[in-house]
Amino acid sequence: MRGRIRLGVLASGRGSNLQAIIDASRAGRIDAVIGVVISDVADAFALERARTHGIEAVFVDPNLFEAREGFDAAIIDLLRKRDVDLVCLAGFMRLLSPPFVREYPNRIMNIHPALLPAFPGLHVQRKALKHGMKFSGCTVHFVDEGTDTGPIIIQAVVPVLDDDTDESLSARILTHEHQIYPRAIQLFAEGRLEVRGRRVFCQGIPASQQDERRRWGMMNP
Repeated sequence: MRGRIRLGVLASGRGSNLQAIIDASRAGRIDAVIGVVISDVADAFALERARTHGIEAVFVDPNLFEAREGFDAAIIDLLRKRDVDLVCLAGFMRLLSPPFVREYPNRIMNIHPALLPAFPGLHVQRKALKHGMKFSGCTVHFVDEGTDTGPIIIQAVVPVLDDDTDESLSARILTHEHQIYPRAIQLFAEGRLEVRGRRVFCQGIPASQQDERRRWGMMNP
């Protein structure tokens, strides 16, 4: 990758993961700059976060399009014009169409608040508690044409406590989301991620360091 890569961030809500990416970029922890933040919700706080930091913020109204392919085409056009290298989903609550995914193969990342492939979709902490899980966590993965089915880049493990609620478990997982998403972006920016089938390999990390990462609950790579 050339120099600092350009990110396009898609968000539908408050954008706390967007803020983590902004903070990491401004602090020099990732070799990336956000070129544009796009939302399908006019009053999404993510747009306000972007404007506060001088980042272009764009609302694209999905009601103006008859099908999601038209909406996606409008977003793709915005991303192309801003020379985006990597698309980051940060609480974007719409499924991307196959043409969108094919436009950016292995160049769309998503953060999901569960240890995929367990519990894709919505209400994942509720599902984890219902199933009596002892551990939950979060996953950064490349986006494919399925729902939370793309190759896994990095994960963080969070223990489930006996008195956990949806809200308390979500809050603890969120702190780890803010750590691993910028890390995954930096690995991409360094050109160290290689997708082979359904697996993502990270080049240049000695086995001893990978073992240490696993002891801390940071897995693959």
